[in-house]
Amino acid sequence: MSLPTLNTPTYELVIPSTKKKVKFRPFMVKEEKILLMALESDDQNQIANALQDIISACVITKGFDVTKLATFDIEYIFLNIRAKSVGEIIELIITCPDDGKSEVKVQVDIEKVKVEFLNNHTNKIKLDDTLWIEMKYPGIESFANPQEDIDDTFKFVSNAIAKIYNEEEVWDSTTTSEEEYLSFVEQLNSKQFADVQNFFETMPSLRHKITAKNPNTEVEFDYVIEGLSNFFA
Repeated sequence: MSLPTLNTPTYELVIPSTKKKVKFRPFMVKEEKILLMALESDDQNQIANALQDIISACVITKGFDVTKLATFDIEYIFLNIRAKSVGEIIELIITCPDDGKSEVKVQVDIEKVKVEFLNNHTNKIKLDDTLWIEMKYPGIESFANPQEDIDDTFKFVSNAIAKIYNEEEVWDSTTTSEEEYLSFVEQLNSKQFADVQNFFETMPSLRHKITAKNPNTEVEFDYVIEGLSNFFA
């Protein structure tokens, strides 16, 4: 006699960048094991692969492709999968900023955590009177390739270029190699490079503000949790 099949619930969420709805299921124990092993390894490639595999397996909407998503989409989707798999409430221990040593335990309701979009953010950057850059959001590969030095930063920026254009021509991936994009980035002046960096600094992010109180001094403070890793600190 074969063992019974467990019923798996499904849920729905909206992808922040595209506003499209997708259905997903909780991750299974075997999938959680893959993630825990990747986290224990502290290897960014393994962690990125685990995230990609788990999200791809748990999102059941036809045509869904995790490699097409921005980092903040990936973080938001995984956080919601984790909530339905383990629980909606996460407990964090925070060091109080007023004395730098007291700790307080806080609870975060994952269902209240959203991706924050800033009004001053744009992916179109004017370099001069005739030339523009259009940027694209980093994807799953950015988890696997952290920036460790200035060369990594230049490569990270160049990989995020969707196209360079003026009124007459467009240079995109069909006409321009990664090496040519990298060379172009290295020729930017300080002001232009700062404008490009502002794209990353203001891009949407998984962000949640909570208010807590130092149990020893009774001083209240606001604490901002940002990025997927900080929700499990």
